[in-house]
Amino acid sequence: MDATSIRRLGWSLAVTLLLFVGEVAGGILSRSLALLSDAGHVLTDAFALGLSLIALLIMKRPSDYKATYGYQRIGLLAALINGISLVVIAVFIFVEAYKRFHAPPDINSSVMLSIAALGLAGNLVMAWILGHKHHDLNMKSAWLHVLGDTVSSAGVIIAGLIIRFTGWVLADTIASALVGCMIIFGGTRVIKEALWVLLDLSPLGFHAEELSGMIGAIPGVRAVHDVHIWSIGHGIPAFSGHVQVHDQKISEADTLRKQIEQLLAGQGIKHAVIQMECADCCSNEIYCNLNAENSHLGHHH
Repeated sequence: MDATSIRRLGWSLAVTLLLFVGEVAGGILSRSLALLSDAGHVLTDAFALGLSLIALLIMKRPSDYKATYGYQRIGLLAALINGISLVVIAVFIFVEAYKRFHAPPDINSSVMLSIAALGLAGNLVMAWILGHKHHDLNMKSAWLHVLGDTVSSAGVIIAGLIIRFTGWVLADTIASALVGCMIIFGGTRVIKEALWVLLDLSPLGFHAEELSGMIGAIPGVRAVHDVHIWSIGHGIPAFSGHVQVHDQKISEADTLRKQIEQLLAGQGIKHAVIQMECADCCSNEIYCNLNAENSHLGHHH
């Protein structure tokens, strides 16, 4: 991860903290739950950006004896915490919205509109700073936080305009509930993507059966089994598998292994662990320790 991403997160975090202070003050003065809800979302943005920034700094560390795969999953852990924080804050918003639906307070629409407009401007600035093309889930989760808050700020402005011209104060409660729904949607999406990698599920777009079939079609490959596909980090797929070949020299088997690695690289898998084995050699042969009776194990999984 380059220094540009770290710098972008740093600037975005500074803008977010300023917005949070302004929206909390505005929400208290105007008695607007929608504005306070948006401030809650901004707080989770600050939390998300801070975690993402720390994660990026840790992810820059090279692989070592403690983490032989590197520190890529630190970013996933940060993304998971960010997603959970979104869901928790949404629950509090729903509870408060329910209370206010039955007893709506008086709302100062002028203050509400002024602060919400500043919030929208700030969120647009942050969205521009972060950009929108991210392959890293950690950065993506931070950008989704900011994007969601931009939309919620727009919702608060709409609610403020309705109150200003119609006096219908329930628009504030409805707007806050919609913000809560949007927060939960974004949070559960990030949680799902982070857990998908943390649970070592097959990356989207990769299928063990299909890859096994492609490898099995290479001349010289007899069968493929014990295939595993997972992600070391977001967007970093990995592959391991056993490939059965005829009894041959190690140099010949190594040529075949390189062909398999090239095939996997063409599919987007740069990290592959391939175990070459043969099932028709004697147990005392130098290149193989499998008995012929185990040849039936060479089937696709």
